[in-house]
Amino acid sequence: MSAPFHFHIEHRTTGLPDWPGRARLGLLTTPHGAIDTPAFIFCATKGAIKGLTPEQVRAAGTQIILGNTYHLMLQPGAERVATHGGLHRMTGWNGPMLTDSGGFQIFSLGHGSVAEEVKGRRNSARPPTLISLDDDGAVFRSYLDGSLHRLTPEESIRIQRALGADIVLVLDECTPYHADRDYTAKSMGMSHRWAQRSLAEFTRGGGMGSGGAQALYGIVQGGIYEDLRRESAEFTRAQPYFGHAVGGCLGGDKAEMHAVVAMVMRPLDDARPVHLLGIGSIEDVWHGAAKGIDSFDCVNPTRLARHGHGYIRPGIEEIENGRDSLNLRNARFRDDRAPLDPECACYTCTTFSRAYLHHLLKADEMLGPQLLSLHNIAFMNRMLGEVRDAIRTDRYADAMRRWVS
Repeated sequence: MSAPFHFHIEHRTTGLPDWPGRARLGLLTTPHGAIDTPAFIFCATKGAIKGLTPEQVRAAGTQIILGNTYHLMLQPGAERVATHGGLHRMTGWNGPMLTDSGGFQIFSLGHGSVAEEVKGRRNSARPPTLISLDDDGAVFRSYLDGSLHRLTPEESIRIQRALGADIVLVLDECTPYHADRDYTAKSMGMSHRWAQRSLAEFTRGGGMGSGGAQALYGIVQGGIYEDLRRESAEFTRAQPYFGHAVGGCLGGDKAEMHAVVAMVMRPLDDARPVHLLGIGSIEDVWHGAAKGIDSFDCVNPTRLARHGHGYIRPGIEEIENGRDSLNLRNARFRDDRAPLDPECACYTCTTFSRAYLHHLLKADEMLGPQLLSLHNIAFMNRMLGEVRDAIRTDRYADAMRRWVS
């Protein structure tokens, strides 16, 4: 585990007239291994990929996973993780790992459901537990036992250092979709000040965690406002971060999100890796990689599986409501002997029929969501492999048309 952090761009595609040279094939080297980019980062929110072992996740082609600072600081606690040798040793995951800062959860605590706000929907029954949010940091109650906690930029970095992930993030506030420009501007300024304090704490610690050297990513904020996004991107570029992350509200629909990502990418340092936080549908990955995004994270692969959905490439067959997955709970699969995905060579698709998966889900057998999780992870890794191949062979536009209707 002595390899230094390094990001090398191996090829830039010429297959995108609108974004020439933006989609790029890269190699991101970390102390726990190298990552071929563009890559998908799977969410081990509480230190585990739900329903699967690290060996299964690795066998499905996974390169890197993500741990959630907010959840892990509350249970089992960063200090306890550190005494067990860090997240890598405690979880049995020997590959690269990223931890977020807890900022996304601050937003959730202050405004209710994360998913509802990010998607522009404001009707959430979840009560906010944020007590205060100011330049010093956030004070909130634990969702586990109601105990009070304070998260500051310095504490977020100290927690991530104790967890020992390879890639760590500065603390930021994620503004909701309905926030006006004045609030978004003030929030962005506070996030910039938090970012500088995060960087100072990271530097004081030598960038060292329990698993070895760590690399710090700065986060671009600014909501849906082009001037704020440009200001935040220029600020982030000016700091000595190893990489950049695009966070905050990305708009109320797909078109607005793609436009926000585009406006962010132009001012950023093209030589550094760029991560898109919390985004990872089929369509979003292809559009994001086209604009130069190097990594994505999203809970959807395992969350969809727990609700009975399995990914399938749009165009193979008719999918309900224009989605990119099949709902295997539907009665039409009761006697369907076909594999979930005829293009997939994962264990689920080469062993079981749609009818059997339907039966498992209707019988509430835990094997059903497990098999769907295994497929969904293998599916996303296969798709990212096709993204990389499309960049390498300069046929990105054609490949994207095959995947995005």
